[in-house]
This record gives sequence, structure tokens and C-alpha cells, in this order.
Amino acid sequence: MTQSNTNILDSREEIAKLDESNVLGSIEALADQVRHAWETTQALEFELDDDIDNVVIAGMGGSALGPDVFKHLFVDRLEVPFEIYNGYDLPAYVDDETLVVLSSYSGTTEEVLSCATQAKEAGAQVMVIAAGGKLAEIAEQENYPIYRIDPVHNPSNQPRMAIGYAIAGLIGLLVKAGLVTISQTEIEEVINTIIATSEKLSPETSQEENKAKLLAFSTIERRPILVASEFLVGAVHTATNQFNENAKIFADYKVVPELNHHLMEGLQFPKSNDGSHFFIFFRSNLYQPRNQKRIKLTQEVVEKNDIETMYIELRSPSKLTQAFEVIALMAYTNFYVAMLEGINPAPIPFVDWFKDELGKEK
Repeated sequence: MTQSNTNILDSREEIAKLDESNVLGSIEALADQVRHAWETTQALEFELDDDIDNVVIAGMGGSALGPDVFKHLFVDRLEVPFEIYNGYDLPAYVDDETLVVLSSYSGTTEEVLSCATQAKEAGAQVMVIAAGGKLAEIAEQENYPIYRIDPVHNPSNQPRMAIGYAIAGLIGLLVKAGLVTISQTEIEEVINTIIATSEKLSPETSQEENKAKLLAFSTIERRPILVASEFLVGAVHTATNQFNENAKIFADYKVVPELNHHLMEGLQFPKSNDGSHFFIFFRSNLYQPRNQKRIKLTQEVVEKNDIETMYIELRSPSKLTQAFEVIALMAYTNFYVAMLEGINPAPIPFVDWFKDELGKEK
């Protein structure tokens, strides 16, 4: 980070010089994505069989983030098992009473297309989330219900930045399928929370009052470790992926209470941990009381190892709104890190190279 980059966060003009694909525009359109996806899915008409014993999601990368957010948010509302598979194969238990949701923003993800073939062979009930590509063609050929993403509110056209479409689109499909109940009022609360949060995080808000800018400066040249529990696990997973791809940072996330059973003893070595790591803890009054206490004690343990920490106290009223509070905050944060590093956040050259090389072998 050069001195000239430290002031960039306050200037849209300077930001635009680096942000050639308008990733910031996608971040600022999160509320519009949620509204658009919800309205589109609620207008769909389709019927599934009455007997659905389990739900299986097939998705990779950014297209699997929405399902992970959903899984952790609505575990207390889902009455059937809900699993996500990130690979080429569906589980052997998939049958005609399984709902398989095939999720691929591009519609060309080879792992998901492999699962599409297996879902048909197993006689599963199938729904599709895609913006186009081969997967959308399969949905049309097989007459599968599809939420076809029209990414007008994702100017960067990066799948990881279409998280509003991914989450609200899946919610909308499963509401229409009768597998979960979520009200219009809840969706409006999410939209209002995103708007209110974004206003406090925009380039126009000074660093002293802008949590995202403060977090970005704290993250430079360190590995951010995001710690959360329960319904926020999918949200910090989303943030970690965006850190990886937008800020090009080796970020990670950890889950309470699981980390309390092993990770705390792994903080002593290497001795460079105190300079190379930065823990961000997400506190919520909606966690169960034991996990609220665990989050605070875990932060103390990290600090006893001389590793710097920060905590975020979430304020919005529901689990759903708090998840989007986290997603919005961290999207701005990792974007600002990219600006401080002087890089364009959109390109993912190693992922693109990898896919090209994999395609040659195929």
C-alpha cells in the first residue's frame, strides 16, 4: 500500500480508475438484487410432487454461497434435510423424493452439469438457478422450474457479487415450493437493513465513522480470520470468498463452538501469527446465550496470544437482517482493501487460467 492509495477510499473518481468493472456498483446494488430476485421468483408458476423428503443443492464457488447462507439461516424452519454438494457427484440417496437445486450463475459450471445428469438418472425433482448457459438449456429441455437471473443489478457480472440474487432467488424458489415460509415483510426488512447499512459504508462516509474503511486498514498485509456462530456462518463464508477473489487475500472463517475444541491451541505457532493474523468476531444477541459467551471468551484467548482482534456488534432485529448486515459490511471492506492495495478487484486470473488448462485436458 502506497501513501497515494490511503486517500482513495474517499474519492469515487479515484476508485473508478481501479474499479474498471464496477464491483462497487454491484455492492451498492445488493438491496436491488434482493428485491428483483424476490419479485421474479414470486411471479413463477410451477408444481412439484407433494412428497419431498430432502433437498440437495449442487453449486460451486459464488453460486454455492447463497445456499450456504440459506442453510444456516433457516435450519430452524426447514422440516426436511437440506445439504449442499460442491463437486461432481450427488449422494447415493437422491431419488424421486429428493428436490435437487442446480445452481450455476454462468450455467456452464462443469461440476453442476455433471450433477444435472445424475439428477435426471435418479428421477429427482429438479429446479434450476442460472443466468443462462447449458444449464438454462437443460431446464428448458426438461421443463424444470428455473429462476433465470437477469443480472441488471450486477454491473460487474461477477458471480460472487450476485449474492443478493443467489440468496433471495433460492429463498423465493423454496417459498414457492412450499418448503419454507418467509413473508414479504421479512424481505422488506432485509432491503431496508441493506440500504441503511450501505449509507454508513459508502465512499462519502469518512473513515472515522465508516466501519468498512476501518476494517480495511486493519486488514492490510494480514490474514483476516472471521469468527461467527449459528445463523451467520454462511454470511462469513460469503465474506471470505469475496476477500479471496476481490482483495486477493488468503482469508478464512471459523465457527463457534467448533473452534473451541481445537483451534485455540493452534495460535501459539508460528510465532509470526501475532503480526500476520487479524481476527474479526461477529457478536449477536440472537445467538443462544452459551455461544454469546463463547464468542467473547474466544476473543480473549486470541488476544492472550498477542494477536489483534476486533469485534462487530450486530444491531438489526432478525437473523435474516443480521446476515445481510454482515454481507454488506464485509463486501465494502474487502472492496476497500483492494483499493488500498491498488488493484482491480474484478479479474480472477488464476481461476481463469485454471479453467482454461482444465478445459484443454477435457
